[in-house]
Amino acid sequence: MCIFYSGHVQGVGFRYTTKTVAAGFEVTGSVRNLPDGRVELIAEGTRGELEAFCAAIRDAGLSALVRDEKVTWSDAQNELHGFEIAG
Repeated sequence: MCIFYSGHVQGVGFRYTTKTVAAGFEVTGSVRNLPDGRVELIAEGTRGELEAFCAAIRDAGLSALVRDEKVTWSDAQNELHGFEIAG
């Protein structure tokens, strides 16, 4: 799964909060700022875990910062380990 978040999502703790939320779920992946002002989240896990993870991100107080959320679902590549904030 890949999600591009746009809105006021950089410089507000979005990536740190997402990483903290991820610790409560069986997901792997990364979150990073993009040069165009969006945040990219890449995550793998079961569909149910990923959907719950996304809901928890919104419930963590980040939904007010997000103007748009573009989700793309794809099959897991099983190449991700842990959850990290990417450079």
